[in-house]
Amino acid sequence: VFVWPFIQQLDRLSLNVMTLPVDSNKVYTKEGVPIFVQGVAQVKVEGKVEDMLRLAVTQFLQKTPQQIRVIALETLEGHQRAIMGTMTVEEIYRDRKKFAEAVFQVAASDLSNMGLTIVSYTIKDVRDEVGYLHNLGLKRTAEVKRDAAIGEAFASRDAGIKEAIAEQARMSAKFTNDTEIAKSKRDYELRQAAFNEEVNTKQAISNLAYKLQAAKQQQSIREENVQIQVVERRKQIQVMEQEILRKERELEATVHQPAKAEQYKVETLAEANKAKVLRETEAQAKAIELKGKAEAQAIAAKGRAEAEQMAEKARAWEDYGDAATMEMVLAAMPRIAAEIAAPLAQTESLTLVSTGGKLGASKVTDEVTSIMMDLPKLVESMTGVNVTAALQGSGV
Repeated sequence: VFVWPFIQQLDRLSLNVMTLPVDSNKVYTKEGVPIFVQGVAQVKVEGKVEDMLRLAVTQFLQKTPQQIRVIALETLEGHQRAIMGTMTVEEIYRDRKKFAEAVFQVAASDLSNMGLTIVSYTIKDVRDEVGYLHNLGLKRTAEVKRDAAIGEAFASRDAGIKEAIAEQARMSAKFTNDTEIAKSKRDYELRQAAFNEEVNTKQAISNLAYKLQAAKQQQSIREENVQIQVVERRKQIQVMEQEILRKERELEATVHQPAKAEQYKVETLAEANKAKVLRETEAQAKAIELKGKAEAQAIAAKGRAEAEQMAEKARAWEDYGDAATMEMVLAAMPRIAAEIAAPLAQTESLTLVSTGGKLGASKVTDEVTSIMMDLPKLVESMTGVNVTAALQGSGV
């Protein structure tokens, strides 16, 4: 810049930022509590706006930077003290941003009229000498502790409720799962029971078929045995045609009639099992019950067959009459004689005492003969058949 000597004068104005510690000591707040506030402001001459620069030149051109600092500091401190008087300690302490903005807005207007601009303004510290903030902190601490205890209690309650809800959901899920498992187990057991029922039914049919085949084999064996017995008897007793006829009737009663009864039993069991297979919808117990009933019917049928056999035998004996009785007596007499003589055969020594008559072995023979001679009388008294007369009539 060219300056005419003695005509023009050159002055300099600094545009650097000035840091100002804005301290307000023992200022009474809205509630009358004295506090100390320390703020920090960054102030500078506005060089970008020509109007503000002209104002700054007009105000501060002949002043030193220190003088400018003092003017700006006093302006800021005055506004800071004024704002402190309109707020409570709690508002200043808790909402420092609000307090700083209020000071900034009020002070910025006055400083702009001087060509100065506030770059920044912050609260550095807030304190007091009467222990208000300390007590406020204690109160707040107590409130925080109280709120924390309450919050913890509510949290514990909520946690307990949520845990109970979770446990309820877990138990509900568990019961639902257990129910599904029980249903699956029930369905499995029902299907298994149906399979077992079918298997048991087939097994029962197989057992009955086996018993039927065994009965047929036994019947064949009995028929063969009967045939052998018939042949042997024909060889032994060729002259007894009537006996052969009786034996044939006996064969009819003991073999053919039981065979018919067995066939009826098998057919009855087959019909019963067929009806059981069609109707059976229950478990194995019903199959066992039906099987028991079928066996009872089989036993009853067998009993009827045996009864018919005994009736046939009785009728055969009735047809023969005295001849049959005589045959039995004659057939039994050798066995009776053998039974009478059996004790004598087992005797090692025998002493006979006689009052007269025969002595020795002939005496023993006479005793046995005497007993045998008395036997026809005993038979006649028991059956009414005169053995002696019958023998004489037949020419024996």
